[in-house]
Amino acid sequence: MTRARVTHPSKSASAVKPVSLRTLAEYLKLSPATVSVVVNDSPAAKAIPKHTKDRVLQAARKLEYRPNFFARSLSLKRGFMVGVLVPEISEGYAASIMGGIEDHLLREGYFYFVASHRGQADLIQEYPRMLIDRAVEGVILLNTPAVQVLPVPVVAISGHQRVRGVTNIGVDNKKATFAALEHLVQLGHKRIAFFKGHHGSSDTEFRWKGVLQAALKLGIEVRPELTVQLERDPAVPGPSVPEEGYVNVRKLLATGRSFTALFAFNDISAIGAVRAFRDAGLRVPEDVSVVGFDDIQAAAYLTPRLTTVRQPLRQMGETAARQLLERISNGNGRYPQVISLAPELVVRESTGPAPAD
Repeated sequence: MTRARVTHPSKSASAVKPVSLRTLAEYLKLSPATVSVVVNDSPAAKAIPKHTKDRVLQAARKLEYRPNFFARSLSLKRGFMVGVLVPEISEGYAASIMGGIEDHLLREGYFYFVASHRGQADLIQEYPRMLIDRAVEGVILLNTPAVQVLPVPVVAISGHQRVRGVTNIGVDNKKATFAALEHLVQLGHKRIAFFKGHHGSSDTEFRWKGVLQAALKLGIEVRPELTVQLERDPAVPGPSVPEEGYVNVRKLLATGRSFTALFAFNDISAIGAVRAFRDAGLRVPEDVSVVGFDDIQAAAYLTPRLTTVRQPLRQMGETAARQLLERISNGNGRYPQVISLAPELVVRESTGPAPAD
């Protein structure tokens, strides 16, 4: 029987020769062409019987065969690499979406580069070109504006821009914000405070429009003195952090204006808000209700557990990766401009009836 690896006596034990395609074919008593078609999952593999494909894949695992990436790329004229551009990768929103992107790309045998631009305009402009210079076949933009037309397929998550060559994937912010405010109104809340998103977030404008439209329909006044915008230090842009929610609740309380509920831009700021209310001697939800947005993993494990609008974050990542690979494979120039996923209001413990005046 052919061994998985052949060690040359004249060399050290670490000098190990990988199993070749020809060795694997001889072991299976099949032609190298048949084995190559199966292990590279080429279109011609559809004509090969399932039991033969199973034999090949089982032997490849047993002998620890690894396809030659460069030979595969040259034969198919494909690089099997994509680029992902993100503001940053931190706990919550970005990490959950990246998990979905990674799952699909790994299943399909794609390698990927991730570049973090930290909100810097020059990097947002330059990084896509650098990724293309490294032979990526497509680019995924996560909460990153499409500032130029690229020569490869592009899928944007929460991009909202109609740019040639870009497929946009996101949730319906109008439905999401209406569901959250309707929930608070049904609980009797009329004086509601708001966290507006960062200037650098592509979701900020569209989610705020949803808030204003929902408030108008529900008869809720959006008071400027009860609205604060999350701000990061523009010199050192970075991820949203709970401290933003904590500091801005302190600002709201310092105004002396009365409110019974807070609708936060995201779960991270809502987490900081809950802590600030408790430190100020206010109970959540008995004295003030809090609603977040995203439904990150930590939201269900807070005290109290956070009511929030769920974005299907992992599904958004998987959908983006799937759509990108379909566009790469098809190459016919046709693509959907917008793919909208449904949000879901998740009611937990941080919301309750409005306190009596």
